Amino acid sequence: MKVQELARQEQISADTIRHYVRIGLLQPGKADNGYHIFSGGDQKRLRFIRQARDLGFTLDDIQKILHEAGRGSSPCPTVRQLIEPRLQEARNRLQAMQALVERMESAVAGWQAMPDCFPSGDHICHLIESCDAPVAAEEKSCE
Repeated sequence: MKVQELARQEQISADTIRHYVRIGLLQPGKADNGYHIFSGGDQKRLRFIRQARDLGFTLDDIQKILHEAGRGSSPCPTVRQLIEPRLQEARNRLQAMQALVERMESAVAGWQAMPDCFPSGDHICHLIESCDAPVAAEEKSCE
């Protein structure tokens, strides 16, 4: 099958598939006209790549996993080793997102009592600027 057909079947962009071919994750055959021809094995490999991406593995990680499997070795030890830093990265991102949600909730609550203001030489949007400054929201004026 051609790249567009594979993309449609797997609900992924053709550009993503082409990128995977460029970096060597997929290695389709070539037709006489130069088009890439993907086999059922390529489709299975693409599904594996997507599953690994959904688990947080990077493309470099996936390359290592596929290399191990291609050598006939079990990639499982590599997978176990690689998932640990990905898990920690996900935890760190989750903590950062939780902190962002808390800042946003605090801002929304604080802005309820603040008036709308027009930009001036002192501020652009006093709502946003009040979040960064230690000055209490009540002390801000719209002048």
